[in-house]
Amino acid sequence: MKAALFSLLTFLSLGGIASEAKADFRVCNDTKSLVGVSLGYSVSGEWKTEGWWQLPGETCASILQGELNSRFYYIYAEDADRGGQWRGDIFMCTTNQEFKIDGVEECFERGYQKTGFFEIDTDNRDSWMVRLTEDGQSSSQEQ
Repeated sequence: MKAALFSLLTFLSLGGIASEAKADFRVCNDTKSLVGVSLGYSVSGEWKTEGWWQLPGETCASILQGELNSRFYYIYAEDADRGGQWRGDIFMCTTNQEFKIDGVEECFERGYQKTGFFEIDTDNRDSWMVRLTEDGQSSSQEQ
């Protein structure tokens, strides 16, 4: 497996987006490759991770629908065609198959992998969008 590591880009804020846009957490795959995405978040103080959303090249998907109820979300993604990852230094549990995992402790002991996610600070907005690019990722507010 190719060990390429994509760099992270600066977070961006957008203004002036139409107010009729629905509230959700969207991920856009701005590459030409198929990308698998996993998400980590907290609900009432309990950590959860979910995956895998398969995003074909040059597409977007809402991976959480409705108003966001957390300030911080965490993403890990893999380029299925060329190898490489979008990752960070916040470790959570994943597995190779579709998953919903409660908790982020003792991943190995529970039969999971320990994977580094990057943090998204939504600043408590109702909607957010992350763009995965050839050079890294960027994040923006959707209103």
